[in-house]
Amino acid sequence: MKKILVTFDMFREGFTELENKYEVTFPNGRDFSYDEISEMIPQYDVLCSMFDFPVDKALIDRGVNLKLIANYAVGYNNIDVAYALSKGLTVANTPDPVTAPTANLALGLMLDTARRITECDRKLRALGKAMKVGVLENLGVSITGQTLGIIGLGRIGKALCKRARACGMNVIYNNRRPLYIEEETKLGASFVSMEELLAQSDFVSLNVPYNQDTYHIIGEPELKQMKPSAILINTGRGPLVDEHALVKALQEGIIRGAGLDVFEFGDYPLPELLEMDNVVLTPHIGTQTMDARIAMARAVANNVIGFLEGDRAVSRVLRP
Repeated sequence: MKKILVTFDMFREGFTELENKYEVTFPNGRDFSYDEISEMIPQYDVLCSMFDFPVDKALIDRGVNLKLIANYAVGYNNIDVAYALSKGLTVANTPDPVTAPTANLALGLMLDTARRITECDRKLRALGKAMKVGVLENLGVSITGQTLGIIGLGRIGKALCKRARACGMNVIYNNRRPLYIEEETKLGASFVSMEELLAQSDFVSLNVPYNQDTYHIIGEPELKQMKPSAILINTGRGPLVDEHALVKALQEGIIRGAGLDVFEFGDYPLPELLEMDNVVLTPHIGTQTMDARIAMARAVANNVIGFLEGDRAVSRVLRP
């Protein structure tokens, strides 16, 4: 019987079918440590890893029977994918369950930042009746009729595009390559150069994967190309943005604001961002709904079963 090693002990409901078919090892009420996995992995055919668990060359080399790494995430920068592929392993991820919740959060950050929802909530709680509420106070900006520039029109980018179009926004995008004209027409989005996107957009949303080519895809030069009224949204990965440059741009009014679910230097933003009323911050909650979490576990299980039995699709990562 094939042996499956899972690094985490959460959302077990999603693994029911897998447990009925194979020998599955979970930690008991916690995550396995790297050292524990390293010690155990030679016995296993499949490793189910969490997005924050490092699967590096040393661990891959220890997995002498390993055939599949099934990651619980759409991102896979925790895995040395190039090395895994070079060793003949398959790497899988879970893009489908994260698409809708992440797109919903991106739209929420746009609305929140534009209409100053969190800012007004915070001030009203702190000031009570001392808060000014006149007709010219607390003015925000509309998203209807505005232009959204999406950098990375993949699954999440397309889902955000549909939501933005439903809100009456114009959508432009930049990708490694344009979509086919039929899909562009269906989505109602137009391909433009990166320079055009930055110059024309009222909102810029980052939806590209994080790799060496997208590190600091938004830095000081790009921020200076944006409108002074523009709002930056990042629900992708923190290092897509040069966070120090973003702080400076916000302090100097180079752009209007930002909505950030991810941060460059780990789980927490630079302290300066915490002090800014024109910034909305969430602690990497793009997929943080119970339904999405269980669906992601089920997608991991489906990837494993599909790989071992060939009876269902496997979401394979084909390149780093």
